[in-house]
Amino acid sequence: MTAGLTGPVGILVSCALIAFLVSLGCVRAAIAYAQRRGMLDEPGRRRSHQIPTPRGGGVGLVLGSLVGMPAALLLLAASPGPGTVTVFALAVIAVATIGWLDDHGSLPIRPRLAIQLGATLAVSLAVAAGTASYLWAIPLLLAGVWCINLHNFMDGIDGLAAQQAMFFGLAAGALTWAAGSPALAGACVSLAAAATGFWWFNRSPARIFMGDVGSATLGLMVFALTAMAWVYRTNLLWPLLVLSSAFVVDATLTLLVRMLRGARWYTPHREHLYQWLVRRGTSHRKVAAGYLAWNILVCVPIAWIAFRFPAVAPVCFGAAYLLGSAVWCIGKRHGLRRRERHVSA
Repeated sequence: MTAGLTGPVGILVSCALIAFLVSLGCVRAAIAYAQRRGMLDEPGRRRSHQIPTPRGGGVGLVLGSLVGMPAALLLLAASPGPGTVTVFALAVIAVATIGWLDDHGSLPIRPRLAIQLGATLAVSLAVAAGTASYLWAIPLLLAGVWCINLHNFMDGIDGLAAQQAMFFGLAAGALTWAAGSPALAGACVSLAAAATGFWWFNRSPARIFMGDVGSATLGLMVFALTAMAWVYRTNLLWPLLVLSSAFVVDATLTLLVRMLRGARWYTPHREHLYQWLVRRGTSHRKVAAGYLAWNILVCVPIAWIAFRFPAVAPVCFGAAYLLGSAVWCIGKRHGLRRRERHVSA
């Protein structure tokens, strides 16, 4: 019994279970806190909900992750090292703190961006230390900042961002375990467990929203796990990018179209595919189910092929993103042809 609890599987399960319980308890407390402090998202033209809803529940996801992920990364085999884990934890705390403050009252973009850049740069340098050159920190920085912001953009309807975190964590955990890194697998599964604790209160109809404390920090954690996995084994990059394709395609194509159209792309809007689907009358629950279907039916088999056959991994990555882009274009055209309605549940 003792050997089972102290073995790799036992430690992984323990880290994930603690992450889930901490997240669940903290989100429940965050609902009461947000209601007392008046931290409510009001309905509006650029919103996809119809009743005032507490925000800031992502603090539970963050706290659960901060308990489970560093523990798994340090206690299990193939750890990225205490230095990298410490930088990762401090970066998560920094991004979560500025997001928590912004959830209390809107902050100017400059301090938020400065913290995000600083935290991402720290993680990028820590990860790049395990490569042949610190110059890798440059593309890592760009990728990390975009990952933070795209998760912020994609957190707009009930359950979607939490569901994506659950899927990514479990699927990435399976891949990194198969690649021989229990440490990364434990961190990924702990993220999924913490996201599940939040999802329980955020599933449609949501009792609380994630807020910037959750969405921005979630993006940082997904980026950091992907980067650490890439350093551990280079051929893990392609399948992990495939697992994130739903969010990356939707956020990136929406931003590019708005920029090409001359719109003020940096302002709030409702032009992502998931938002168009809700606007044409599809419920939050069904839209989230559609994204989950993409993840399971398309991403899982393509990512597994990319993992098992590294020679064709770039082709698998390209195929997933081309197919995702085609689905995005078809979905947007379909949404534009339908009369706008709103269904929240």
